[in-house]
Amino acid sequence: MGISQPYRMLSQAERKRLARIFPRFKRIYLAPNLLALFIILHVCEMSAALGFKPNIVLMLADDLGIGDVGCYGNDTIKTPNIDRLAKEGVKLTQHIAAASLCTPSRAAFLTGRYPIRSGMASSNAYRALQWNAGSGGLPANETTFAKLLQQQGYATGLIGKWHQGLNCDSLNDHCHHPLNHGFDYFYGMPFTLLNNCQDYKPPELDAAFQAKLWFYTQLIALAELTVLAGKMTGLVSITWKAATSFALLGFLFFASWYSSYGFVKYWNCILMRNHNITEQPMKLERTASLVLKEAVSFIQRNKHGPFLLFVSFLHVHTPLFTTEAFLGKSRHGIYGDNVEEIDWLVGQILDSIDEEGLRNSTLAYFASDHGGQLEAQDGAIQLGGWNGIYKGGKGMGGWEGGIRVPGILRWPGMLPANTVVDEPTTLMDIYPTVAHLAGGTVPQDRIIDGRNLLPLLQRKVKHSEHEFMFHYCGSYLHAVRWHQKDSGVLWKAHYMTPMFHPKGAGACYGRGICPCSGEGVMHHDPPLLFDLSRDPSEAMPLSADTEPLFQAVLKRIDRAVEEHRSTLRPVPQQLSLGNIMWKPWLQPCCGTFPFCWCDKEDSSALS
Repeated sequence: MGISQPYRMLSQAERKRLARIFPRFKRIYLAPNLLALFIILHVCEMSAALGFKPNIVLMLADDLGIGDVGCYGNDTIKTPNIDRLAKEGVKLTQHIAAASLCTPSRAAFLTGRYPIRSGMASSNAYRALQWNAGSGGLPANETTFAKLLQQQGYATGLIGKWHQGLNCDSLNDHCHHPLNHGFDYFYGMPFTLLNNCQDYKPPELDAAFQAKLWFYTQLIALAELTVLAGKMTGLVSITWKAATSFALLGFLFFASWYSSYGFVKYWNCILMRNHNITEQPMKLERTASLVLKEAVSFIQRNKHGPFLLFVSFLHVHTPLFTTEAFLGKSRHGIYGDNVEEIDWLVGQILDSIDEEGLRNSTLAYFASDHGGQLEAQDGAIQLGGWNGIYKGGKGMGGWEGGIRVPGILRWPGMLPANTVVDEPTTLMDIYPTVAHLAGGTVPQDRIIDGRNLLPLLQRKVKHSEHEFMFHYCGSYLHAVRWHQKDSGVLWKAHYMTPMFHPKGAGACYGRGICPCSGEGVMHHDPPLLFDLSRDPSEAMPLSADTEPLFQAVLKRIDRAVEEHRSTLRPVPQQLSLGNIMWKPWLQPCCGTFPFCWCDKEDSSALS
């Protein structure tokens, strides 16, 4: 019997689906009642799709410059997988980080809020968490996008870098831990990479901080000797219990100083699975393989979805640990090798999504937490990223090079392919965007600074919802951008800028991160004003003589600053000196403190 006309009207995919459901009807006449049943099933399938929750894979590089990526103009470093993501999705050209340094930028990404609102913006020289054993971190009352999606039935996982703190008051309270912020699963580094994590690298902890510890250690040691000698000779009236306590205090100070040279690798450079330490210290030569293995495994375990996977890469932060397969392969030394390796890692994760049949049901996102570090050098060798035509870099407040980052989103069938969006967006926009996709709502009891990107990405609106963006350096407002939607002009006013080294190619004095205040910062009155729509490199500051709207623009920006500051509320400062200092009773330790060591990874599983 031939195939009926109604059967011929079905698509090939529908015929295959019908054959799987009713295999014995594959080659016979399709009865009207069976056709009706199929139509009902098809309608039900469409109805279910309306409430469909996509899987979400967020990939965030560490310190990657916008000029390091092929689809953003680099033709000397190979990034075919990131470029493919842009060709298959939407590329954002004005994607802005809320801070030019790791800890505050990532806090803003996770919460959709400027870091100053959560206390993750510092007024001192230490603008990022310094130790695993500090007490500061992302407050428990902040609601991350992971927590929102967890409430919507998502399986949530974080693989890679955290750098948002661990404990508050005791070793195991884990108040800042990823599992306390909405992630069901965590594998990675609770801290961040330091040169101290790799042998034969110069220590990366602040030299002035080390010198202070050494000075205090010497004073206490001298005082200890005086007290003990006085006690033994009877010249000092003190109990042995008090003398012992004093000696213990001296030991802790000595340990604090010595740790900056000997124990940092063991105390800060660790890997954890959920609440348990798996490597102390971590073995950098296999970290990339472990991160990739864990990311792919999470996708495979949760392929029936919905799931949220946040892959927070350790690449391309110094030290540039690079596996042998990529060493010497690029034209830009070990930094280029490291960039090409992260591109390969991105490709492997995308391939895993495709292999599990999740391509069309997964929103994939790639970005960097801020710009590349210009001061990262080893002699004449550049170890930091390239920020393209944009001035400045990591740690430099409001300069574009430190905050303008690559941003790419792909969701086949839902987002247009090979599309470019030139409107201002921010990493904070991911928060309300994924909340919307998951069917949730953002918290109504606090200000959310991010905006849902979907209408802009799907070209349902022409302009970004962001009119003003505020660029902080720690807790200091350095710059403000104003997007005039009607004219398309993008103004930017700098109130403060870091002082560049005369021969430093846009880098700051010394080898450290630029300061936010003090002698290393220039104050501008009137502010430096640029028109980024004509001068994206911020090379030609405007004046009242060259720009007729100069005074009017600055007046409008000043009013926006006043309105913004009126929304700020006092909160505990998570990066205060008291919160970032090393506290021995909070030190994660696998073994006997202070000699912490363990290796619980199965090396054979990596082969």
